[in-house]
Amino acid sequence: MGKKKKKETCPPLALWLVTFSDLMTLLLTFFVLLLTMASMDNAILTTVTLTTADLGLLDKRGSGRVNVKDRMVVELMEKPWEVLDKADRIKDLLFPDDTLPDEMDKSTLYENLDVLARQNGVALVFTSDILFEPGGSRLSDNGRFLIGRLVPMMTQTEAPINVAGHTARAEVVEDMYELSGDRALAVLSYLVELGVPNKRFTLSAYGDHFPVVDELGRPVEDSPKNRRVEILLKTARPIGGYQ
Repeated sequence: MGKKKKKETCPPLALWLVTFSDLMTLLLTFFVLLLTMASMDNAILTTVTLTTADLGLLDKRGSGRVNVKDRMVVELMEKPWEVLDKADRIKDLLFPDDTLPDEMDKSTLYENLDVLARQNGVALVFTSDILFEPGGSRLSDNGRFLIGRLVPMMTQTEAPINVAGHTARAEVVEDMYELSGDRALAVLSYLVELGVPNKRFTLSAYGDHFPVVDELGRPVEDSPKNRRVEILLKTARPIGGYQ
C-alpha cells in the first residue's frame, strides 16, 4: 500500500500574508460601513426634517398639508441680508399665479407688495389699497385672501411678528393714529383668527409720521405707498432663541 501523503503546511511567510489580507479586508469593510452610515445619516436627517415640517403644517382641523413652498419662504426670510436679491422669489412662492383671484393680476400685486430687509428680520409691506376699501380699515375680500396666504408660512417659524399700520397725509381722517392702528389690528386679528398664536404678535400705529423714502433716503410725502401695513417677521434670531 502506498504511503498517505502528508498535508502540506503553509510556510510561515504564507501564514503572515493570510493574516495581513484578513486585516486589510476588515479595514476595507469598516471603511465601507462608515460611508454607508454617513449616507444613511443624511437620509435620516432629511426624512426627519421633512416629517417634522409636515406635522407642523397640519391644520388644526386636519384638512391637509401645506405646500413645501411655504417652508422655502421661511428659509429665505431667515437671511434678511439676502432679501434684496430674493424679494421677487419670496413673492412668487407666497402668491403663485394659479392661486391669485381672477380679479387680481400679478402686476397689481407686485405694485402693492414690497419685501424689505430690516435689522431684526424681514417685512412684508402691503399698501392699504390692496387690503382695504379707500379710507377704511376693514379687510376686503382680496385683503383677506392675501393675509390668509401668509398663515402657512408663519406656522413654520416661531419668530415674533410685529404688525404696523401707516397712513398718508392725503387721507382725510380725524385721527391718523387711530386709522393706522385699526388697519394693523384688522390684519393681526385675522391672522389670529386663522390660527397664528396671538402671543407672537405686537402691534404698532405710526399714523403719517414715517412716510416711505426714495433711493436717496428722502421722505416721499405724497406716495400712495405711505398708506400701508407692514408685517415684520423677526427672523433675525436673537442670542438664546426666541423668548
